[in-house]
Amino acid sequence: MSLLDEIRQKNYLTWHQHTHQVGAPILQVKSVSVEFEAGVALADVSFELITGERLAVVGPNGAGKSTLFKVIAGILTPSQGQVDIYGHEPGGHICIAYVPQRTQVDWSFPVNVADVVMMGRIGKLGLFRQPKAGDWDIVRESLDVVGLTDLEKRQVGELSGGQQQRMFIARALAQEAELMLMDEPLAGLDIHSQEDILQILEQLHQREVTMLVALHDLKIARERFDRVMLLNQQLLGLGPPQEVFQPDILLQTYGAHMHIINSDAGIIAYDDTCCDEGSPS
Repeated sequence: MSLLDEIRQKNYLTWHQHTHQVGAPILQVKSVSVEFEAGVALADVSFELITGERLAVVGPNGAGKSTLFKVIAGILTPSQGQVDIYGHEPGGHICIAYVPQRTQVDWSFPVNVADVVMMGRIGKLGLFRQPKAGDWDIVRESLDVVGLTDLEKRQVGELSGGQQQRMFIARALAQEAELMLMDEPLAGLDIHSQEDILQILEQLHQREVTMLVALHDLKIARERFDRVMLLNQQLLGLGPPQEVFQPDILLQTYGAHMHIINSDAGIIAYDDTCCDEGSPS
């Protein structure tokens, strides 16, 4: 899909916006199931997030991670169950920023970096209103946070993978998002680019942005996130990494793809799946 289609699909152009219910969690997922013609993608998944929390979602390819994110973003409707953002369904919220996998975006779309980041302001501006000077100030500030100020006029297809991810984060900042859904933001990036993204996520954490991030790297999930979810169609584990990353739960999640080594440093676990989610999840 093109970048513009992704923006439309995410409901950034919705006129009616939900108010936040006082005292409600930023995110509640209640008994969500999703079925496609090819089979079950999610089965009876329930959890909630508190404001400012960082939750890593890990699991093998086809585990339903992308499907879960799209349901929370309001792009997909669950077969059963419901999602509430501050007490209301996802549609109509401009506080949610969805960062898709880079492989799902048409990077040939003729738009530059600053224009993509400005797309994050559409929900606040309205569809046909022109950005004001203050909106461009927010765009430039967002680009500065992610280190892309010098590339604001660069066409998106000319960016590296790490720069593309930083551009999407800048768009979320310009949107003034309170909940960020990031689907495999580190996939396909070198170590330096991954560390750049992780440093930016740390800045977002300091701003109390709530983050739900799909990952394949269990070490990063353990070291950089408050809680971890192990997902394989079903929610198999949820809690602090040291509690969730146990051999029996990991084997249940990954099956034959999981390799576990007992060492003096503790349990070492890694999976041999590749980084891109498969269809439909």
